[in-house]
Amino acid sequence: MSDLMKLFQKDERIFADGKLLKNKLTELALKLDQVLIELLLSDDKAKEHFFIEKLAKKEKVLVFDKDKFIAFVNNKEFLSDSFTGFKNKIGLVTNRDYLKEKGDVVLAWAYKDCVLEGGQDKEDQKRDEVFYNETLSPDEIDRLFEPKVLTNFKKYDSKGEHKVAEFDADDNLIIKGNNLLALHCLKQQFRGQVKLIYIDPPYNTDGPEDYFQYNDSFNHSTWLTFMRNRLEIARDLLSSDGAIYVQLDYNEVHYCKILLDEIFGRNNFQREIIWRIGWVSGYKSADKNWVRNHDSILFYSKDKTQLKFIKKYIPYPEDYVRRDGAKPDGEGYPYEDTWNCNELDPLNSIAIVSFSKEKVGDFKGQKNEALIQRIVEAHTKEGDLILDFFAGSGTTASVGLKLKRRCICIEQIEGQIKKQITRLKATIAGDQVGISKTINWKGGGSFVYAELMEWNEQYMSEIKDADSSRKLLNIYEKMKKEAFFRYDVDLSKFEEKEFEKLPLKEQKQILCECLDKNHLYINLSEIDDATYKVSADDKKLNKEFYNTVV
Repeated sequence: MSDLMKLFQKDERIFADGKLLKNKLTELALKLDQVLIELLLSDDKAKEHFFIEKLAKKEKVLVFDKDKFIAFVNNKEFLSDSFTGFKNKIGLVTNRDYLKEKGDVVLAWAYKDCVLEGGQDKEDQKRDEVFYNETLSPDEIDRLFEPKVLTNFKKYDSKGEHKVAEFDADDNLIIKGNNLLALHCLKQQFRGQVKLIYIDPPYNTDGPEDYFQYNDSFNHSTWLTFMRNRLEIARDLLSSDGAIYVQLDYNEVHYCKILLDEIFGRNNFQREIIWRIGWVSGYKSADKNWVRNHDSILFYSKDKTQLKFIKKYIPYPEDYVRRDGAKPDGEGYPYEDTWNCNELDPLNSIAIVSFSKEKVGDFKGQKNEALIQRIVEAHTKEGDLILDFFAGSGTTASVGLKLKRRCICIEQIEGQIKKQITRLKATIAGDQVGISKTINWKGGGSFVYAELMEWNEQYMSEIKDADSSRKLLNIYEKMKKEAFFRYDVDLSKFEEKEFEKLPLKEQKQILCECLDKNHLYINLSEIDDATYKVSADDKKLNKEFYNTVV
């Protein structure tokens, strides 16, 4: 980097007043500027790093790798400030500011802005629910996807909360923890058993890109990697006749369509459903542009040759006769009576459905229960298994209970978990909101709650909640005694005075990056390690959970 800086000083176009003009440098690189290329070729190190030797007409030629060069000079480590300087000092150096490895894994999305809390709408989503965003490359992953220990088991039914005596595969299940790792905990015992997956993932809307100083394309790429990681394991969990529905808005739906084509196969694309949400969203009415009042739902099959779609019909009126005077055949009009608008385009690839906005108890803003009901009834019967791994406030779980389906839901955010439990307890008690009245819901059912047993994740939570440098340093002292650090972190160079000079958000990010993400939760293979103090009851229930299906 220092060699390059000396080199750049020779070009007044990119170096002025003692500062490097990175935007101008990037522009020249994109244009394959001859003067810049000659300048780089004049330096042996630059030539070695940014030029590729190729054979053309039996002669060796050098080809400028502009993508590698642009990525390098736009890397956060280049021209580092105090924040990146401190990271470099303790060994937190990375050269991956853009995604290039297909095996990369994104553990958490920095702004999980589509999972709305009660009373919140799309205009005030900008909050730090999951406040770090880290991408792991394949060579950094060693134990990440191994099954994890489950703990804090509880059962809820019409009689209240109980201790779980034994785990049954037929139990409805709510899992708290990172949804990617929780999905991998399900693969051994539930692979090929899920009839329906419905998810409402992060929409990737208007997150403040400069929080991590990533450009738009990096945020977009990270989102796609985040989704790919989860969709690949979701496909393995689906039964051969199963279906998946992914609800998004205009920000990423078209890119997600391509991603789903890759994972499920383009021939397994069934429909794009346009959901008329029935209220203005996304733009204020004063804006001089089109108003957005719909989301898109992408519907794919696991295997189109085995997919079963259960249609619903509008019954014929008693006096209905066909034009030829004959009595009608079949059950009724071939349109679902619960979908208030059933306009099909000529290619029969888009269904437009409309539901009024509903306020379900104290859970304002979540998806309409009638919408989820129709999707569930299109692919499942009583007792079938459905999965939602962006469970939010629990709409899918509530509908699953009311329709007597088995349901597995996964959520990481503490506030959302509390809302789910409160909501499902009300559902079991016979609430009369959502679809309850139309299906004559009287209550009943039960569910089991469990958590992935935390290790490094507990420090992630403490770091998030800390409101001062002193508290963070106290957490760091605890981490040094028990946490698993990244192998490349040099704690001997961690100077507290230098650390305290950084803004609080940057201090938090540094401590989070120091932690080894392979050890966020305790692996099942280490359940008997005395270090983790797993109780005898938890050991028994884990054995039953992981051996439920042979």
